Amino acid sequence: MSQPSALLEEARDAASLKNYSLAESKYKELISNYPQDQSISQTKKLQEQETSILELGKIYQDSQDAEKLNGLISDSRSVLGGFAKSKTAKIVKTLIENFDSIPNSLDLQIESTRESIQWAIDSKLSFLRQSLQLKLSDLLYTKGLFQEALKFITDLLREYKKLDDKSSLVEVQLLESKIYHSLRNIPKSRAALTSARTSANSIYCPTILQAELDCQSGILNAEDKDYKTAFSYFIESFEGFNSQDDSRAILILKYMLLTKIMLNLVDDVNNILNNKNVIKYQSKDIDAMKSIATAYSNRSLKEFENALLTYSTELKSDPIIKNHFNALYDNLLEQNLLKIIESYSCVELSHISKTIGLNLQQVEGKLSQMILDKVFYGVLDQGNGWLIIYDEPRKDAAYDASIDLIKNLSNVVDLLYEKASSLN
Repeated sequence: MSQPSALLEEARDAASLKNYSLAESKYKELISNYPQDQSISQTKKLQEQETSILELGKIYQDSQDAEKLNGLISDSRSVLGGFAKSKTAKIVKTLIENFDSIPNSLDLQIESTRESIQWAIDSKLSFLRQSLQLKLSDLLYTKGLFQEALKFITDLLREYKKLDDKSSLVEVQLLESKIYHSLRNIPKSRAALTSARTSANSIYCPTILQAELDCQSGILNAEDKDYKTAFSYFIESFEGFNSQDDSRAILILKYMLLTKIMLNLVDDVNNILNNKNVIKYQSKDIDAMKSIATAYSNRSLKEFENALLTYSTELKSDPIIKNHFNALYDNLLEQNLLKIIESYSCVELSHISKTIGLNLQQVEGKLSQMILDKVFYGVLDQGNGWLIIYDEPRKDAAYDASIDLIKNLSNVVDLLYEKASSLN
């Protein structure tokens, strides 16, 4: 039998040659059947087992084998009892995070994280359990199970506040803000973000975490249609992610372009894309944003629709971009419809449909919504297929004044009645 150090070198050599099956067998031998040798210290043994677990996990990550990675997490628990608590936490968290780069492994990652949380509870590893519960909340948020994610968040907030663990508190409060935003509870999302920023101000905040805080601030400002402020936060976030070569930088770049498009500043879009720090991110994602910017600048509904069709994945995969562009499309559709009908008092719906290039049902639906929202005054005569447009009715100021007068007189009568009652 080879010496442990020799086995580790053989495993690494096999892995470098992409002979993963041979590397796997040697790493597993070191993990589960570590050779007995009195000359090897316990510290050396634990170091080599730790290295073997982490390097085997990396192999499964590179080969995108989620099932084997899940098996490794389960099997390695038999030896993790000999490690210090901090080492155990580091190993388990690293293995769980290896799933992040394996496509279509979210469900298995959630299952593995749940099992690891239960193991941490049984082993009385509180720090690991808290870290894994935060990770599980993030995974549930990614899967769209927002209410379940919030349950873990509530418990973690209470624990971290009791421990006065500001660093972990920032992460939990930031995730809470993201979850409430996805639930469309903007006031609670903003409150959670304010708490996260307050906690972050009292500690050293890592660059990536600060970039995430800035990104969330930008998103919430964009919700309020304050796109100038949103852009300033997004540019701070982009610089943070870019400095760490984080893959999320391109998404933040798309958000930066989004704010400029919403402000109809196409020249600014081109200026941003010509920046030396941005050129390396040129891709189909950026082409998609450029095409939307051009279409909106030209006020062309047809170009806008073609861009949405051509770059469907790039423009609809992210809910933030999708929601804002849906609003942008509605705004552009309204402008085009108003332009068509402005010279008519009565117009055929089929003519509007043909002119704008949409089917009759879509046109009827949008015109109905615009009438209800009082964008213009009119009525749909669906029997004849007409749209009848009215002039905006004039408000009679005397009517409103009369209503106010009657209301004030009513208040006076009530007060006089109260006075009379008190005299009796």
